[in-house]
Amino acid sequence: MPLRRKIAATFYIINSVVSVCLGSLYLFRGSFMPYHADALGRRWADVEPALQTLLGALMDVAGAGWVGIGVATLVLVAIPMRRGEQWGRLLIPALFFIFYVPTLWATLAVMNGTPATPPWYGNATACLATVAGMLADAPWQPPSN
Repeated sequence: MPLRRKIAATFYIINSVVSVCLGSLYLFRGSFMPYHADALGRRWADVEPALQTLLGALMDVAGAGWVGIGVATLVLVAIPMRRGEQWGRLLIPALFFIFYVPTLWATLAVMNGTPATPPWYGNATACLATVAGMLADAPWQPPSN
């Protein structure tokens, strides 16, 4: 792999591994995150059971999304990107943007609409790392092996 593509792959792999870890945290957590408590103004134990079920399901969906994007992009880096296949090189940043831009938007909405301070900077960093990887790789150009 050319050096620029290796640099891009490094950004993408870091994004992917962090996504899998964060997704796993959401999937296996038994209650919502501290910033969720701040947003609602109550602790998990004070939330009625039906709302706990709903919030737990939403956390599972978010967690599965993070794990899914992480695993999918790891596979794309390992196979088509490593081979220099343009479709894979284009798909990786597309998937990250499709997932992380709305996630950042939602996190900023929670920050602006509630007293919570969610970790918006993680989503912003993922978007910036994707831009850096995309600029390093330049997947819109034909592959150079």
